[in-house]
Amino acid sequence: MMQIKLIQPHQIEEVKHLILAVCQEIFQVPEEVILRHDSLTDIDNFQSEYFNNTGTFLVLVDNHRVVGSGAIRRINNDICELKRMFFLKDYRGRGLGMKIAQKLLNFAKKTEYKKVRLDTRKEMTQALKLYKKLGFYFIERYNNSSCTIFMEKKL
Repeated sequence: MMQIKLIQPHQIEEVKHLILAVCQEIFQVPEEVILRHDSLTDIDNFQSEYFNNTGTFLVLVDNHRVVGSGAIRRINNDICELKRMFFLKDYRGRGLGMKIAQKLLNFAKKTEYKKVRLDTRKEMTQALKLYKKLGFYFIERYNNSSCTIFMEKKL
């Protein structure tokens, strides 16, 4: 049975493994290369990075296995960031990303953020389609990440 839940401490390594597996599949590079660009330490510190900082972190669980994730992280009082939207291949294209994204956007709206931003890459074609469908539009770079595409949505 599939459920969307708040991340729990015992799921940290599983979420990191999920993200690394998806990145390796899409970018066709070794784990070390991915970790050079993204240390994933925000996941290790999810309580302080997300929950204690006006954000949230969700996981999609199928029979006790983490198969997807998504989060909202505060940038400032008015703007938050959609983060860590990753799904195993077998779970993509089934509307599950849309479900998690809508829960995250509802959280952002209830928390009274005015805008949601995100960063991604052109290789993340399915994610880009989802973000456009959700009403995100392209903007100028807003951070110093290794990403090349930046988007925003007004709430």
